Amino acid sequence: MHLTVRPAVLADAPAVCALMNAVDLVEIGRTETDLHSVEADLAHADVDLARDTWLVSEDGELVAFGMLWSDSGEGDIGVDHYVLPGRSAAAVLLLELIEARAAEKAAAAGAARAVLHLHLNARPAVDTALLGARGWRTVRHHQIMTRPLSPAADAVPEPPAGLTLRDCRSEDDRRLAHALVEATFADHFDHHPRTYAQWLEDIGGARLDWSLVWIASLAGEGDVAVVLTRDDREAMGWIRNLGVCERVRGRGIAGHLLRHVFGTYAARGRDTIGLGVDTQNESRALSLYEAHGMTLHYAVDTWEVTLPVTAPTTRTP
Repeated sequence: MHLTVRPAVLADAPAVCALMNAVDLVEIGRTETDLHSVEADLAHADVDLARDTWLVSEDGELVAFGMLWSDSGEGDIGVDHYVLPGRSAAAVLLLELIEARAAEKAAAAGAARAVLHLHLNARPAVDTALLGARGWRTVRHHQIMTRPLSPAADAVPEPPAGLTLRDCRSEDDRRLAHALVEATFADHFDHHPRTYAQWLEDIGGARLDWSLVWIASLAGEGDVAVVLTRDDREAMGWIRNLGVCERVRGRGIAGHLLRHVFGTYAARGRDTIGLGVDTQNESRALSLYEAHGMTLHYAVDTWEVTLPVTAPTTRTP
């Protein structure tokens, strides 16, 4: 067995996508990774391909891919770690490379520590004992939920009295959508404030269909909710964010937005809609989605490790 490592380049996107889909097959029994998503991740402004990505090959076969990016300037770092089953040596090598680079990146940002977060299927292809041996632990649990759609069962509903929806095809409304996402997700686990430009980069705003992003306004309250969806996934339509301002929660706004999305996507010919939810979300989002017919597709655990960093040395002449 001979392992080789090199950084990824944009032209590697198809090979990385194929690796991710091989992992998908093991973990959930179907392929759900789209090439355009991999291309967007590799081209992200916060990712230095030469230093923040790794392709690990075993005897010439690509068996692992890793990537990291900074979620904030405080040492919080997101991690991708994809490894084919049974490739423990590649998995450990990739973890070593990721951890070393994360500590370096946190130190360069002036952070006192590096906190790494990795999202893994609850039944992952990788042996999680390898993570535990390096001090990683699970800190959060999520569910990927789906719901079948049909035009007969999912008509676009009439809004309740006083509530109006508008899409975000105008620049002003896109900026309002960003502000609403920041406000309604501010207290969520692992949320980091982002400027409008950073948010557009993260959501792939250049290719997003803004007619599928809606702001809800309530008479006497103004703009109070946002739902950001996308129809560029092959497997299903996707709800990325659904947020309602705390002061108006409990009035059925989130439920109406869900039904609006269901009806819109059913009319577009989609047969499935999906989303991800933090099961410990204090707004009881999981109960809302279950009440509207969404069920577990697969579970995801967030793994965390905190690493010490060494401040860069300053040379004196």
